[in-house]
Amino acid sequence: MTRSGFVALAGRPNVGKSTFVNAVVGEKVAIVSDRPQTTRRAIRGVRHDGDRELVLVDLPGVQRPRDALTARMARRVTHELDGADAALLMLGGDQGVGPGDRFIARELAAGELPVTIAVNKIDRLARSALLATLTEAAELGVGDEVFPISARTGDGVPELLAHLAELLPEAPFMYEAGATSDQPREQLVAELIREAAVRRTFRELPHAVEVVVDEIEEPREGLTRVRALIWVESESQKGILIGARGRMVKAIGTAARRELEAALGTAVHLDLSVRVRRDWRGDEALLDRLGIE
Repeated sequence: MTRSGFVALAGRPNVGKSTFVNAVVGEKVAIVSDRPQTTRRAIRGVRHDGDRELVLVDLPGVQRPRDALTARMARRVTHELDGADAALLMLGGDQGVGPGDRFIARELAAGELPVTIAVNKIDRLARSALLATLTEAAELGVGDEVFPISARTGDGVPELLAHLAELLPEAPFMYEAGATSDQPREQLVAELIREAAVRRTFRELPHAVEVVVDEIEEPREGLTRVRALIWVESESQKGILIGARGRMVKAIGTAARRELEAALGTAVHLDLSVRVRRDWRGDEALLDRLGIE
């Protein structure tokens, strides 16, 4: 009998949830940066191990809603937890256990899901600091076990995956063999471009950037053409993204093209434009179109 199910990843922003999902799946399905709000949608990464199908749901970091965008992100976290078979509370070992972690732990404790805790980024900790953080994690009052891991190096990850696999219900597989995500190609392309933009403007405007893919075409075998818009909320932000003599948008395009070629397996011609869309984070109808539910 096969086992298959959803494990929702809950945690504060920047504790390494997306890095963990990518490492487990074996390819990039979720973008990564050091800034909050990087993950805006629920991203599902799929891993098959023999008769086990583990679907990791990378959720937006839990934070106080400040606009329509972050309110939707918070609702998405609640919705995905309601539909999951288990939850993985991820803590950033380099940050220690803080009020945000305790808040999430209380919310998870109030539910009925089996909860496991992972303390990530142990490769950045001295032994004494690691032991202190593991003790704090165990005292959160939620979860059946605490696993020290490094999503970056892989330390502790096999043990954690074996544990999560035992929490899955008996069920047929939901995805075909070899599937790594249910993310549409257009969304993955947009997210990889946004990652490149956020990484290069992280001090100025990470939250104000969104990417919309206008067109993807394959004029011949081995070549994909992508036309995309980068949205910001003001003319000054547009100037930052374009840069002096277009240097910034060119650097963003170069970095994004490398990621796209790796993801799509073809050469990529990328046409980027920057547009101002004022207060897009507060536009409910627009957020619907962007698929941020």
